[in-house]
Amino acid sequence: MKANEIVIGIDGGGTRTRAIAIDSAGNVLSYVEKGSASLYKDLQAKQHVHQAIQEVITAAGKTFCDVKGIAAGIAGYDCPEDLEWVEPLTAIDGLEAQRWHLNDAAIAHYGALEANPGIVIISGTGSIIFAVTDEGRQLRNYDFYHYAASAARFIAYDTTYEILAGKADESDAALVRSLLQHWEVHSLKQLHDLGTAGFITDKRERNRKFGDFAPHVTNAASQGSRTARRVCDKATEQIQVGVEILAAAFDNDQVDVAFIGSVINSDYIHQKLSERLSTGSRNKSYHVVTPTFSPVTGAALYALQQLGIPSSPAIVHNLQQSIHARFKV
Repeated sequence: MKANEIVIGIDGGGTRTRAIAIDSAGNVLSYVEKGSASLYKDLQAKQHVHQAIQEVITAAGKTFCDVKGIAAGIAGYDCPEDLEWVEPLTAIDGLEAQRWHLNDAAIAHYGALEANPGIVIISGTGSIIFAVTDEGRQLRNYDFYHYAASAARFIAYDTTYEILAGKADESDAALVRSLLQHWEVHSLKQLHDLGTAGFITDKRERNRKFGDFAPHVTNAASQGSRTARRVCDKATEQIQVGVEILAAAFDNDQVDVAFIGSVINSDYIHQKLSERLSTGSRNKSYHVVTPTFSPVTGAALYALQQLGIPSSPAIVHNLQQSIHARFKV
């Protein structure tokens, strides 16, 4: 790469798109955020990613000609057929840079563990467990048709069902009040009537509305709500099973594990899963580590590597100077 050239990393999540521009030395030149990059969550996904790319280039003081490569991790890119809608996300007229597309879990792993063996657990808007084994093999819990229903919307759906089924007790009083306020109703009967009508007709909007309630659930679990704890414990157990399935493919007895996403990094679930992995697993010894870099930075590092520029202590040092490159919960 020439001194004036840059690479762009894209973290295309279900909630927002993050874009970062860095030079070959790892200096962060610009960073922007836009809306969802997943067509399954937002029909405007293509426009959001295009805007992110164009704005991050402009903010870096560069032009299309200065962009050497773009690596994009996209939520929902789970099989080769998905490339039909994923590839256009980064295809902009006049932008001739090399482009690489991956699942967003792959760039999260690259940023969190710097391409070293280990497992990343992503649980926020979506949920996936992704591993790179000692031999460099990539595995997902999806490959086993396993799914840990720990994404924000599932946490909220399960909590709502428990409450509507009459399983709440006195420990859940604050949680129930929050749920009624969230749906702008005055009683559980009104919420039940709303549910009878399907809550919200549009699936994307319904999932978003439920997902927005998840922080209330995880906070309530920390505050002693029995219903919230049942829901969070069930999700935690499912995550643990997925981790152990993937860890069975590792040769080493100890496996590094990193947590990424708002749900898994909530106080209650983070503590419970850490405890379960450290004391309740029989197949491996797990070491919970703090991710080194954010997923969007992982994408940029991947782009550099594809261009023949591997990560180095100098690049790592430069990246760590930017709050946009470092991992944030």
